[in-house]
Amino acid sequence: MLQFFQAVLIALETIRVQKLKSFFTVIGVTIGVTFLIAVVSIVGGMGRYMKDDLVGKLIAVNSFSLRRQPDFQMGDVTQDQQREWRRRPRIQDIDVPPVAAALPPEVLWAVESGNNLQVESTYGSPKQMQCSTVSSDWFTIKKMGVSKGRLIAPQEYTMGTPVVVIGQDVADHFFPNLEAVGRQLRIQDIPYTVVGVAEKQGSAFGMSLDKFVIAPEKAPLNRWVNPHGVIDAMIVQAPTEAGMMDAMESVRAVMRARHKLHPTQPDNFAMENSATALEFWNKLQGYLVIAGVALPAIGLVVGAIVIMNIMLVAVSERTHEIGIRKSLGARRRDIMNQFLVESATLATFGAALGVALGIGFAKLIAAVSPLPAAVEVWSIFVGVGVGAGVGILAGIYPASRAALLDPIAAMRQE
Repeated sequence: MLQFFQAVLIALETIRVQKLKSFFTVIGVTIGVTFLIAVVSIVGGMGRYMKDDLVGKLIAVNSFSLRRQPDFQMGDVTQDQQREWRRRPRIQDIDVPPVAAALPPEVLWAVESGNNLQVESTYGSPKQMQCSTVSSDWFTIKKMGVSKGRLIAPQEYTMGTPVVVIGQDVADHFFPNLEAVGRQLRIQDIPYTVVGVAEKQGSAFGMSLDKFVIAPEKAPLNRWVNPHGVIDAMIVQAPTEAGMMDAMESVRAVMRARHKLHPTQPDNFAMENSATALEFWNKLQGYLVIAGVALPAIGLVVGAIVIMNIMLVAVSERTHEIGIRKSLGARRRDIMNQFLVESATLATFGAALGVALGIGFAKLIAAVSPLPAAVEVWSIFVGVGVGAGVGILAGIYPASRAALLDPIAAMRQE
């Protein structure tokens, strides 16, 4: 143990005395570990963001949506798949009662339909906005409240009253420096009274989630977003994940019967929950992590070669010292361990520097771009461990050459 610490001290003293040489010795390891930490941090941060923020905002907990085709279409979609989606029957108003009847009483459901429509007000320039009509439990499922005013009342859903709840960006644009609640918006030349401003929803990859207008399902707006009795989606939420899975099977059975599908035919509708929405991301995340580990490996290989060459130079410079140590009783194992520890210490120092730079690089990217970054604790240990491993592997050949030196010949060399 004493010899181990002495070897570490020798390596640290070498770093202190020969700063420039030590820097170029470990720069390969430092660059490799820097990119490893940065890539893993960014990918990990994006994963948490996708699961906790983006998908969490778009798909409520323990809920799923019934649609004609998937709403999340990331990745390669073939033309044949797109044609198959277009051939599917639309989800209609008349599908809702039988689906709702198949659900247990504790399960909530709501329908939604939307479109980009022209919105105007007396106080702001006309603008295209996402306008939607929803049924009564939509705000409950989404867990969306209001920062000002109130939500749409039950009787307003029943009567189809022309009232709306708007997002914060809509309020800021159409009612700048004014109280939006109680004022009117004109949608397709029909006036609607603003009864509430929704709580701020934030953004996703730099795109605001607060640009929306919500009206009751039976309001006049419905004929613009729900032509011919077609709805965009029916959202279903159960109290538990197991209840959600049961509800999905119930809805699937009803829809297959309504679409007259044979047992061997695939579904011609889509049901998406948070797991299905994240399916593509989870696959992509795996590829990104592999790339994030493979690319820094090139820098680590270069770093290992540099460390090995520097250690070979160190063996040549300290041949006389090695001869003296061997003549005083040092064993081959002692000499080999000394150079291995020195090599590993140099590489570990470079890895530690790389960890610090990688964390800083990830934080910088998160600060200047919409890409989030979350430093994974395991990546720090992996980075330092990989650095130490590279040092040991790079030091094996120089250490073995030092251990095999003949003590008499070594002592003669100056």
